[in-house]
Amino acid sequence: MDEAPLAVSNAGRDAAPASLAVILLVSVLVVATCGLIYELLAGTLASYLLGDSVTQFSTVIGTYLFAMGVGSWLSRHVRSGEMAVFVRVEILIAALGGWSAAGLFLLFPLVGDFRVALYALVMTIGVLVGLEIPLLIRILRHRFAFRELVSNVLTYDYVGALIASLLFPLVLVPKLGMIRTGFVFGLANVAVAIALLIALRRQERIWRDMIAAVLVAASLLGGLAFADRLQRWSEVAFYNEPVVYARSTPYQRIVLTRQDGDLRLYLNGNLQFSTRDEYRYHEALVWPVLGRVAAPRQVLILGGGDGLAAREVLRDGRVGHVTLVDLDPEMTRLFRDTPQLAHLNAGALASPRLTMVNADAFRWVREQRRQFDAIIVDFPDPTEFSLGKLYTETFYRQVARLLAPGGVMTVQSTSPLIAPRSYWTVASTLEAAGLTVRGYHAYVPSFGEWGFTMAAHVFPSDAVQLPKDLRFLTPASERAMFDFPPDMARRPAPVNRLDNQALVRSFAAEWGRYES
Repeated sequence: MDEAPLAVSNAGRDAAPASLAVILLVSVLVVATCGLIYELLAGTLASYLLGDSVTQFSTVIGTYLFAMGVGSWLSRHVRSGEMAVFVRVEILIAALGGWSAAGLFLLFPLVGDFRVALYALVMTIGVLVGLEIPLLIRILRHRFAFRELVSNVLTYDYVGALIASLLFPLVLVPKLGMIRTGFVFGLANVAVAIALLIALRRQERIWRDMIAAVLVAASLLGGLAFADRLQRWSEVAFYNEPVVYARSTPYQRIVLTRQDGDLRLYLNGNLQFSTRDEYRYHEALVWPVLGRVAAPRQVLILGGGDGLAAREVLRDGRVGHVTLVDLDPEMTRLFRDTPQLAHLNAGALASPRLTMVNADAFRWVREQRRQFDAIIVDFPDPTEFSLGKLYTETFYRQVARLLAPGGVMTVQSTSPLIAPRSYWTVASTLEAAGLTVRGYHAYVPSFGEWGFTMAAHVFPSDAVQLPKDLRFLTPASERAMFDFPPDMARRPAPVNRLDNQALVRSFAAEWGRYES
């Protein structure tokens, strides 16, 4: 590196101006905040794109902290020109960190092994961030007593970490989204570099670094201006279908695509339904339950914020009231207030016979005392531990408490063909919660062979009453769903508990083998 310019701190005899010291102390706060934001962005993106949030965050954070240690160790080899190195490190971090979210989104559908790109970027940013604090301490060592210096630097560093950890989930992701967040904090990094360069404007040959900083800032501003377009490009490449709606909420990424009249919903990249065959899934989910309950006056739906399961339930004139519990208010608002989507669910979410509750179902069921004649559990697949808790013995015991003595419930349970261990784990877990179970399956072209698990305290008569105007189910096809060929037949499977989350691990392993 060219060490001649900016080397004002080498000997300490040419004391830096007071304004420069202030800028450097403020930069500690900025770099600490930005560094943690980049770490959180990488972990969140890995969770969104790869699933299993605990594994992704653990490995990303571990890799990032290790890389910071490498960067701190490398700082010993900077023997002069600390200010020059620090400014250039800030410019590099601004470019890499600022573009990290957009770059990873764009790379995901294009590269064969996304993890290589992810961890290479995490390592690089981590090494650069690890260089920052040691360099700042050396730059400031002649402005403060050692005790005061360490106190100031660590205080600003920890305060910056607190700011980042609060802003990221409460403000940045829900308000800006991940791509804009990366650009905003990249601009904060490059602003530190530019402020230092302005403070040192009398030094020779700083124009090279200033040009680099301005170019990086311009690229980040351009990225910020076109963030929506970048997100759309990445999603079009990922889904290979025209994206008609996309929004990040505090809970998930909601994407709707449409091609050749087929509307599809994706949550965090996972297909939830296709309008071409969703009726098969939802008829299989709902009617084997309602058809076995003599008087399903009170029905509970857990999940199903798209209103499609509620549509099927409300077709039954015997149903007096439906309570639907879904975590994400944006999801239920979208499918209630958008005319085309409301038409798809026949206006179920606006029905006077339905009460909408936006809450965490895990907590909600613990607080309830009333009972329901039928319960439909329609959660996304257990791709991560926050979803896996909704498939645990603890949760099912609480749901069983809400099931009336003659009631029946069903749980969507992934594919018994692709993930048989995962599928039968749901059955084992329901049995551990004190329920009697019956598995069944249906072919849904968008998903393949799909499984459900019916449960009750004591099953009523096996006679099932089905409406005559269903598009998929008939009495004969409904009976056939309970027959499992050898490749899907029951096999030993563990109970999914909060403290082991066996289902999340088996689900990732089985689907990983299928998709590889």
